[in-house]
Amino acid sequence: MISRRQFLQATAAAQALTLGSGLGPLGRVAAQQRLTEADITRFDPLGTVTLVHVTDIHAQLVPLYFREPSVNLGVGDAKGVPPHLTDQEFRAHFKVAAGSADAHALTSDDFASLARNYGRMGGMDRVARLIKTIRAERGADKVLLLDGGDTWQGSWTALKTRGQDMVGVMEALGVDAMTSHWEFTYGETRVKEIAETSKIAFLAQNIRDGEWQEPVFEPRKMFEKGGAKIAVIGQAFPRTPIANPRWMIPKWEFGLREDDLQKQVEEARADSADLIVLLSHNGFDVDRKLASRVKGIDIILTAHTHDAMPGVVKVGETILVATGSHGKFVSRLDIEVKDRRMTGFRYKLMPVFSDAITPDAEMAAAIEAIRKPYAAELAREVGRTDSLLFRRGNFNGTFDDLIAQSMLAERDAEIALSPGFRWGGTLLPGDPITFEAISNATAMTYPACYRMEMTGQQLKDILEDVADNIFHPDPYFQGGGDMVRVGGAGYAIDVGKPAGQRISDMTLLKTGKPLEPAKAYVVAGWASVNEATQGPPVWEIVEKYVSRVRNVCLEPNRAVKVTGA
Repeated sequence: MISRRQFLQATAAAQALTLGSGLGPLGRVAAQQRLTEADITRFDPLGTVTLVHVTDIHAQLVPLYFREPSVNLGVGDAKGVPPHLTDQEFRAHFKVAAGSADAHALTSDDFASLARNYGRMGGMDRVARLIKTIRAERGADKVLLLDGGDTWQGSWTALKTRGQDMVGVMEALGVDAMTSHWEFTYGETRVKEIAETSKIAFLAQNIRDGEWQEPVFEPRKMFEKGGAKIAVIGQAFPRTPIANPRWMIPKWEFGLREDDLQKQVEEARADSADLIVLLSHNGFDVDRKLASRVKGIDIILTAHTHDAMPGVVKVGETILVATGSHGKFVSRLDIEVKDRRMTGFRYKLMPVFSDAITPDAEMAAAIEAIRKPYAAELAREVGRTDSLLFRRGNFNGTFDDLIAQSMLAERDAEIALSPGFRWGGTLLPGDPITFEAISNATAMTYPACYRMEMTGQQLKDILEDVADNIFHPDPYFQGGGDMVRVGGAGYAIDVGKPAGQRISDMTLLKTGKPLEPAKAYVVAGWASVNEATQGPPVWEIVEKYVSRVRNVCLEPNRAVKVTGA
C-alpha cells in the first residue's frame, strides 16, 4: 500500500530544486520545466478498479491561486493529527520538502513566492486532461469518477446560470455520481430539477421528506467496474438546514442517519456488492468518527472541510480519502478486489499544476463558451492589492478582512461580521482585484448586506455559537466551517473550554474599550440565514469600497487572541 510516496513521486523532480523565496521568474521557469504532466500522472497501477475523486470545486472553471490554511486546529481526538497539521508540522508528517511543488500545493508556507514559481492550480480543462489520461491508461470500464459536492456554487457564472454551467461541465467530464451541500442553496425546486434530468446520479441517503419521511433522493447506486460490483452510497452535508437557509429547503430533513447508513451498507452487501464506497460531504472529522461506528464501509471519499492529504487515513478496515478543493487536486485510488473484498489499494493525490498540464481542448472550448457572456464583467479591474488576500484558516483571512472593512465603511457600521466560508480564491501582492475575484468570494443566493443594532451580549452569543460549531470535542456536533470574521472588534478565544465559555475580552477597536453586554452597536454583515433579509448584495459593497480606495493594503489581523490550542 502506498500513501505519500505516490504524491512525492509525482513532484520529485521539482522537489530536487528545493526552491526558496528568492528565485523569482527564473525559479518558476525551472520549476515548470522540471514538473511535467507525466510526473503528475505517473502511477503504478494495482488491481482492476480505479476510483477517481474530485470535490469542493466551488464552480471554479479556470486556474486560480488558493492558499491552504496556516491554522487548522483539531480538538478532542482530532487534536494534532491529520488533517489538523499545517505548514512545518504538515511537511514533517508527510515528508514534504520545503519550497517544493507539493509544499506550495499543500501548505501556506512562503505562499506568494512559491505561487510565482509554480503558477496557478486547477482549471477544469486540466482536470479533464488528467481524467482522460487515467481512463486511457486504465480503460474506461475500470474507472469510476465520483464528485463529493459543493460543485454548483462559488462563481459568478454559476450564480447567473443557477449551477447549469457546472452541471454541463461535470457531465462532459463523465462524472458517474455526486452528493451535495451548497447545491441546496439554489432551493428545492432547482435541485430536484437538475437531479431528475442530469446524467449524473445524485445520491443522498440522509435526506427525507418532512411529511412522509420518504427518501428524497436515490440513496445508493451499484456500478460495475473492472469486474467488481461497487455500491456507492451518497451522504449529503447533514447540517445543511442549520448552516444554510432553512427556508430554501423547507420540506426536507437532513441529519447523519447512522442507522440508515448501516442498513444501506448491509443491503448493498446482500445485493452482492464487492466494494462499499461512501461518497460523503460530512467533513473529515465526522467521517473519521463515522468510520469507527458504521461497519462494512471500505472507502470514504470525504469532503466539505477542504482538506487535502497525500496519504489516506485508515480507521479499522475503512480508508478515508481527502482530495482538497477548488480543483487543485484529483485523487486516484486503485483497488484490488478478491473474494468480494478489498485486498489492497494504491493511492495518489494528483496536484493540478496548471502550467504543467496540457488543457483538454474540448473542455477548454466549453469553458470559454460558458464564460463568454460574462467575460467583460469578470475581467473588470476594480482596484489592486498590495497584500496577500486569502480566505482560509480557523480565525483570520485577509480577503474576509477586506470584506469586513468594506462593510464598516460603506454601511457606516461599528462592527462587521463576515461568515467563515472556505470558498474563494487567493490574490498575490500586486494582483488586480477584478470583479471575478470579488464574486469568487461572495457569489451566493443570499448575499444581502444587512445593517442593524446588536448588543454586546448578542455579539458574544453569536461568537460562542460559532465557536461551539467548530470546536466542540465531539465531531458529530461540528459544522466544519471557520470562525466568523469580525471587523471593528477583537476578542479572545479559549478553544479548550466548554460551550458558552470560550469567548472573552471583546473590545471595540476604535475606542479600545470593552464591549458592554447591554449596549447596542451598529453591525453590518452578510449571508444571514433569515428569510427576507434586506440590504444590497455584498459584492456591490466590496466593489464600491475597493473602487474608492483603489489600492488595498491589509496589516496582519491580530485582533483575535487564541489559547487552549
